[in-house]
Amino acid sequence: MRAEILAVGTELLLGQIVNTNAQYLSQGLAELGIDVYYQTVVGDNEARLRQAIQIARSRADLLVFTGGLGPTLDDLTRDALAADLGRGIGLHEPSLRKIEEMFAGRSAELIESNRRQAMLIDGALPLRNDTGLAVGNALSADGKHYLLLPGPPREMKPMFDNDGSDWLRKLLGESAALRSVMLKFAGIGESALEELLMDLIRGQTDPTIAPYAKEGEVCIRVSTKASSEEEAARRLEPTLQAIRARTERYLYAEEDIPLEAAVIRLLTRRRQTVTLAESCTGGMIAASLTTVPGSADAFLGGVVSYSNEVKHKQLGVPLTLLEGPNAPGAVSSETAAAMAEGMRRAADSDFALSVTGVAGPAGSEGKPVGLVYVGLSEKGKGVKVEKLQLSGDREGIRIRATKRALYLLWLTLTGQGEFVKE
Repeated sequence: MRAEILAVGTELLLGQIVNTNAQYLSQGLAELGIDVYYQTVVGDNEARLRQAIQIARSRADLLVFTGGLGPTLDDLTRDALAADLGRGIGLHEPSLRKIEEMFAGRSAELIESNRRQAMLIDGALPLRNDTGLAVGNALSADGKHYLLLPGPPREMKPMFDNDGSDWLRKLLGESAALRSVMLKFAGIGESALEELLMDLIRGQTDPTIAPYAKEGEVCIRVSTKASSEEEAARRLEPTLQAIRARTERYLYAEEDIPLEAAVIRLLTRRRQTVTLAESCTGGMIAASLTTVPGSADAFLGGVVSYSNEVKHKQLGVPLTLLEGPNAPGAVSSETAAAMAEGMRRAADSDFALSVTGVAGPAGSEGKPVGLVYVGLSEKGKGVKVEKLQLSGDREGIRIRATKRALYLLWLTLTGQGEFVKE
């Protein structure tokens, strides 16, 4: 089954709202074994919407709509599709009663436009809305299938996950679903990783190998279509083994989790702790770690030591390193080492990471933008420092420094090698 997603709303075209629904639906449809070939965004204009429907119907078996089911006159999705199919629209009484009860409970007046949210295309299956008012529609006509979902993500997601997916599974019967394993990598760029796996990527048939990249991390989705988890595992395993053998130093997870989650998981299992001494990252490493549930068991805290005064007073970095004509300066291997050691001793943690550098937009201490030093102090083993020369804008440098610091801690925790020394 081939699908097209049609997101309806002028606000999407104006960039006032990001179309996160399309991403969510693409992932969900792929898991059901439905191939999404096109995504269309169309404004609140009935003529253009009907044109988009006709184009989508010419190239897809399933049309999935989001948006345009609300109470206002510019909520046109249901009306446009009904007109295109030559069908009428009627009230779905259970949905109307739900709306009436909600307004009565709030002691609010039910105006006529709110009744529009209970409208159903003739012959459509109603899809319950557990988090809102607009009823969804699912129908088939002339060999094509139509799924109408509300626009707000908090309404769309549960409707798709429940009634919408159930309806699609019945359409699909016993067809094979797409099953995937997400491999997550750090410490290597997309191009370098692709080079390691080039022969596997070029020779792929089933399973397929699809690389993706974002700041500081790369992921690969390995996918196959299979009718059961057992069959999928059998098909996927030879490819997964081949990738593991070449990428062990960079492969930090075989599930879709961020690097910080993998680090917290390792520290927790080992019953060890980490602290942070951040300068140019400005607390970004701490922020990433504290997004992980349960991070309090492993992350004790840290210091954002942006100024030399804080580096000296809070972390014990000697002024002889920070100031003076012959001092290495705040952005140096020596200062990174002293920051990490000072933080670990002060908190009595098992590990302490430090980051000091020049994020830009201008250089500092006569040193170039992107020069960053990462230090790691480990209890009983001393301190190690890595020198980085990162590219990009200020935010990109901070993100890459954050990911690199976490990767170096992950390398140490997994015993996968020493730092690249300066």
